[in-house]
Amino acid sequence: MTPIVQVGTVVLGEESPRMAEVLALQSEPYFKNWSVTTLSGSTLDDKIRAARWNFFFLAGEVKAHFFGAIGASKIQGALQRIARRVKKQEFNCFEVTGIVAKRFLGVPYATVSAHSRHVQQSCQLDSFESRQNGQRDADWAKG
Repeated sequence: MTPIVQVGTVVLGEESPRMAEVLALQSEPYFKNWSVTTLSGSTLDDKIRAARWNFFFLAGEVKAHFFGAIGASKIQGALQRIARRVKKQEFNCFEVTGIVAKRFLGVPYATVSAHSRHVQQSCQLDSFESRQNGQRDADWAKG
């Protein structure tokens, strides 16, 4: 069964072995290499901070649109497009911040909004190159 996604849901990218070992986050597979946490954003933040890691929230909003009524498969498609943009910046998760249905000239459409999030041990956000190297190392460790 596909997990229900709503505002506040955090979608996690493939975890590094170290992150998986230390945080042991509860999640359900959602689409290729991405899963949905079963914890709320604030509970997840508390768990990450308790492990002495950091959960960054990035200001730039990422949006995806689709035509038609809101449905689970259309939201999932929009989140896949958002995930590709988040992954290009080497962030390892994002939080859904809006799902809004609208109409233009009688045609229904919806906008899904999210903010990039990043889980890491350091208290200063790693540079793009560091995040990229970290992901490459994690991929290599998995074989």
